[in-house]
Amino acid sequence: MFVVCGEALMDVFAAGDTPTGMALDARVGGSPFNVAVGLARLGQPVAYFGALGAGFLGQRLRRALQDEGVDTRHAPAVDAPTTLSLVGVDAAGVPSYAFYGAGGADRLLPLQALPTLPPARAFQFGSYAMVVEPVAATLRALVERECGRSLLAYDANVRLNVEPDTARWRATLDWMAARCHLLKVSDEDLALLYPDVDVATLARGWLAAGVACAVVTRGGAGSTAWCGGGEVSVAPQPVAVVDTVGAGDTFQAALLAWLAEQGVLQAAALAALPGERLREALAFATRAAAITCSRRGADLPRRAELA
Repeated sequence: MFVVCGEALMDVFAAGDTPTGMALDARVGGSPFNVAVGLARLGQPVAYFGALGAGFLGQRLRRALQDEGVDTRHAPAVDAPTTLSLVGVDAAGVPSYAFYGAGGADRLLPLQALPTLPPARAFQFGSYAMVVEPVAATLRALVERECGRSLLAYDANVRLNVEPDTARWRATLDWMAARCHLLKVSDEDLALLYPDVDVATLARGWLAAGVACAVVTRGGAGSTAWCGGGEVSVAPQPVAVVDTVGAGDTFQAALLAWLAEQGVLQAAALAALPGERLREALAFATRAAAITCSRRGADLPRRAELA
């Protein structure tokens, strides 16, 4: 069982002008939410650990998770609004975001929810839930509880329009690098947090801190990973891009699913993964992300699409 921890929200897309304003298309989303759905669609048992609003938008998020087969028994309902993310997409399909989330339900996961959450094979953390309170304190406590007994994965997914303090994001990434086993960041994340540091130098530092495998995604330039088997790069999958919303979440879900399918969802096995096997993992995740890029929004692929 995977447990995915973090935020769930509504992505609201512009859907064209109307005579009196603009039509909006609200879709379920949020980086951890997407990863949970992605794992379920790839045939992995998964639970979601995050607070959901008690109102109609929160209920829709819960229903969407349940419809995908995601266990929501550990997703408490809280009396707070659901975060909205307004998404604008440029001509190249690259999204920009404006968040309306102060006091949102996804930030209010209480520490009291932690004792009821059972151990799991692997936990996935990431995005802004790791840097906004009080949810960040709850998730840090979970990391400390599971450190040493479960595989811990982390995707930074930096969003400065949620938390503009880059020092806080860097501190969180450094803290997680000393505790997680699979660390994924995008080149855009690194440009924001470490603009003058060589990527390979950063990766070697994460491995020295205890990370078993570090992965950097580069959008249209592919991805690179570092582990005990060395450094491996994979080229991008050619695709007609509609937009890139959810591409990074798809990559992470597919990477975790591949590790589970191959029986290497353990820290030691991941650290010892030979270069050719690591290349297979990156290629699988890249193909999955390309499928998401070929359709609008975070519409993640199912396992049959990756046969």
